[in-house]
Amino acid sequence: MPSRPRHGRSKRRLIIDWLVAQLSFAGLWVLKALGPDRASALAASVMRFAGPKLGVHKVGQRNLALVFPDMAEEERERVLRAAWDNLGRTAAEYPHLGALYDFEYDPDLTFEEMNARATRIEAVGGQRFVDLALADGPAIIFTAHLGNWELPAVCAQAHDVKSTVLYRTPNNPFIAGYVRRQRAGVMGTLLPTNRQAIHGMAAVLERGEVFGLLVDQFYSTGVRVPFMGHVTPTNTIVPRLARQFDCPVHGVRSVRLPGGKFKIEITPALALPRDTDGRIDIAGSAEMINQVIEGWIREHPEQWLWFHRRWR
Repeated sequence: MPSRPRHGRSKRRLIIDWLVAQLSFAGLWVLKALGPDRASALAASVMRFAGPKLGVHKVGQRNLALVFPDMAEEERERVLRAAWDNLGRTAAEYPHLGALYDFEYDPDLTFEEMNARATRIEAVGGQRFVDLALADGPAIIFTAHLGNWELPAVCAQAHDVKSTVLYRTPNNPFIAGYVRRQRAGVMGTLLPTNRQAIHGMAAVLERGEVFGLLVDQFYSTGVRVPFMGHVTPTNTIVPRLARQFDCPVHGVRSVRLPGGKFKIEITPALALPRDTDGRIDIAGSAEMINQVIEGWIREHPEQWLWFHRRWR
C-alpha cells in the first residue's frame, strides 16, 4: 500500500479509499489498453444505458424543461441520452488526453493547412493561442462543461502557453495523486480549489501568465444574473480578476465532432462592460460570459452537462 497521505483520515477510511482507488486504476488501465476510440465508444454505450436510470437524470429533465419549455419530451430524452453519451466518452478519454490533441503548430503553414494535417483536432482561432504564448501580459480563459472540457487546457499546453488551470481535487487522496500526475504532463500547472486558491490565481496573473477555469456551474456566492433565460447565481471570479489586472478575457470551448474528432475554438478578447468610472462591471461582465456560454449550449445542447443543479 502507498505511504499514508497526510489528510487526517482514519486508518479504516484510508483503506477504503485505497481499495476504491485500486478499482478505479484497474478500470483506467482497461480504458488505456482499449485505446481512445474503443474506450470512448464503450463508455458511451454504458452511460446511455445506465445514466437515465440514475436519480440525477431527473435533474437533467428539470433543467431541460426549464430552459427549453417548448421542446418535446421525446427530444429532451434524446438530448439527455446524448449528454450521458458525452459524459461517458469524456471520462473514458481521460487516460488518452495527450494522444487526442494531435494539432501541431507550424509557423510555415496556414491554420487551414495545419488543420488538414491533424486527424483529431480542428483549431478555430488558433492564432490567438499563439498570440497568448507570445504576449507579455496576463490573460484569463474561461470554458464550460461542453464536449471534452479537459481539452482546452491540453490545447494551451500544446501551444506553449504558460498557463495554470483551476481544478477540484478528488476527495480520495490516492485518486487525487493520480489526477495530478495524469494532468501535469499535458495541462500545465494545476491549482486546486481551496481557500488559498484566489491568491494562487492572482499570483499567476501577476507573473504575466494565463489562468483558466470552468465557470458554468452554480456559484452560491455569485452575482444573480440571467443564464439560459433564468436568473441564477453566477461565478464572478473572471470579471473580478479582469478588473484587478485589466487583462484580456477569452472563452474557449471544445465541441465533439463525429469520428472521434474535436473542434477547439477560442473567442476574440471580450469587450467586457465597464462602469462610469471605467472599471470592469462585475455583474454586467458575468452576464456577458453567461451569454457566450449560452450560445455554445444552444448550438450543442447534447454536449453540455445537464445533470447539475444550475438553477436554484
